Amino acid sequence: MSRSASLTRDTKETQIAVSLEIDGTGRGDIATGVGFFDHMLDSFARHGGFDLTVRAKGDLHIDMHHTVEDTGIVLGQAFFQALDGFRGIRRFGAAYIPMDETLTRCAVDLSNRPYLVWNVAFSRPKIGEMDTELFKEFHHAFAMNGGACVHLETLYGENSHHIAESGFKALARALRQAVELDPKTLGQAPSTKGML
Repeated sequence: MSRSASLTRDTKETQIAVSLEIDGTGRGDIATGVGFFDHMLDSFARHGGFDLTVRAKGDLHIDMHHTVEDTGIVLGQAFFQALDGFRGIRRFGAAYIPMDETLTRCAVDLSNRPYLVWNVAFSRPKIGEMDTELFKEFHHAFAMNGGACVHLETLYGENSHHIAESGFKALARALRQAVELDPKTLGQAPSTKGML
């Protein structure tokens, strides 16, 4: 069974197209018009083992907010669709990612009870041209639309590039565990409710 999804979102602010293959090889093909964001999404694909194509055109003449947030929305929706009711998966995943002086951890519950706990602070307001406050917007949009409970925390760190990148890698690695097929579930949703 192919666990994949291809979705688009067209608004007056953005046009987003995402193709996702959960059981991929980590191939990223990303073009959002925001260089550092492209780098983060490519890293996300690589460390999650997902094949991910993203095409985004947004109102960058205003700022990057709509492009980043709407990409998070569509990527979350793609995961939700590709996982088809979360049947047969491990559901939970966690990862610690060190990057030089920075250490970030992420825990994920694919429960269809979306939530974001965000304990991440940046030492500067921008990385390149990208506002660091947009990283929370992306992760929130992803969690809410992916049915994911995400706890992301930078335990310590100084370099904003390392803080942002370790967060994307930690999310990817935690998701990689959570989406893994678990033969003990016998193809059912891993919940006493019988569904998620």
